[in-house]
Amino acid sequence: MTAPWLIVIDAQRIFADPQSEWCAPRFAETVDPIRELVEEHAGRVVQTRWVPPPVKHGSWQPYFETFPFADRSPHDAIFDLVDEIAELQLPHTVSEPTFGKWGERLRDVVGPDARLTLAGVATDCCVLSTALAAADAGCFVEVVAAACAGSSDEAHERALAAMELYAPQISVRR
Repeated sequence: MTAPWLIVIDAQRIFADPQSEWCAPRFAETVDPIRELVEEHAGRVVQTRWVPPPVKHGSWQPYFETFPFADRSPHDAIFDLVDEIAELQLPHTVSEPTFGKWGERLRDVVGPDARLTLAGVATDCCVLSTALAAADAGCFVEVVAAACAGSSDEAHERALAAMELYAPQISVRR
């Protein structure tokens, strides 16, 4: 069986900054577990970034009406990785204008039917969306709870519980 790939989901300033409407309150607590996972996965690491879609269509139109602060250039510093992750100089970066990061770009790096270890934010949005899409595509997914943070503790736990329903395709390491 091939070694798993670590996917560090959206370790960006927009989710780490306490002043941001999208701050994951326990974001800082994920940094050390993520760093440990990066060491464990020795070069088999992809970091992802959420960026706004260039054209707001369908459900994205009311979404950005609700969250206009996030409607910026994808090159805005708010979408940069936090320094503690950026300094690791991870080998692959995938930027997507979608919550779920599983798609053609990520698949091109890790291959189809990959084994994935997920970490990052937000457990109840981008991690959950990535896990479900990857499992649907045939990947085995492990979510590392201590390396993820949700929009709240309750939302984090609910998302982990939902993903546990997808065993054996998705497992949660607590």
